[in-house]
Amino acid sequence: MRYKIRLSYDGSAFCGWQIQNNAGSVQGELEKALQKFLGQHIPVTGAGRTDTGVNAVNYIAHIEIPDEVRIEAAQLCYKLNAILPKFIAVHEVCACDGGFHARFDAQSREYHYFIHFVKDPFCEKFSYRMRYPLDVSGMNEAASFLLGEHDFSCFEKVGGNNATSICTVTEASWSVYKPSHCEMLGYPYVEGDYIVFKIRANRFLRNMVRAIVGSLIEVGRGKKDPSWISDLIASGNRSDAGSSVPGEALFFTGAEYQ
Repeated sequence: MRYKIRLSYDGSAFCGWQIQNNAGSVQGELEKALQKFLGQHIPVTGAGRTDTGVNAVNYIAHIEIPDEVRIEAAQLCYKLNAILPKFIAVHEVCACDGGFHARFDAQSREYHYFIHFVKDPFCEKFSYRMRYPLDVSGMNEAASFLLGEHDFSCFEKVGGNNATSICTVTEASWSVYKPSHCEMLGYPYVEGDYIVFKIRANRFLRNMVRAIVGSLIEVGRGKKDPSWISDLIASGNRSDAGSSVPGEALFFTGAEYQ
């Protein structure tokens, strides 16, 4: 029986989603929890790889449990949450079509990157503090050059080992937002103190979003013109792009399935 799992995780404790030989991973923790509960190895397939320190909300994975193992989806969800560390929460487990594939059936994936400009103890863990003002309008103009199908090798980590670096970006924009602790608890807030970048594409390369954000920041600081992003994409050279921003402010925020 095939099951679909919807989960969220704090990536700070892990080397990323994918199992690594010398570090903890989200995939590895799920497989260990399944081994402990079911007494056998059950491979877990996820919607895609996330890098070290990157977080996820409503991430989708699937597993295949032998038919002779009788288990209710609700019980499996309960047991996984009881076994898994506090950094991982399973929201839902449900039986699905035997042909469903968490990675290959995903039509698009979405990420958010959070930035704040003021000292805020409640944002330090999941947002990147920027000590320089940024031209959000200019960054949005620059982000428009990301839209469409392009070879994004200029934003790919060297040695990414992807079969192709061509991706189709359908959304890329910055916006101002108000954090919940400002909204609900009265923490001091000035509009523009917090911004978020949202990007959606059919696929992403390793380190791609963090390199894109770092490059857009170059535009936001006035170091580069918005059209520089178009030139970067045409060059295909990672060394020409901006530095990668820290992973803790990046969230995988969902995959879309037909």
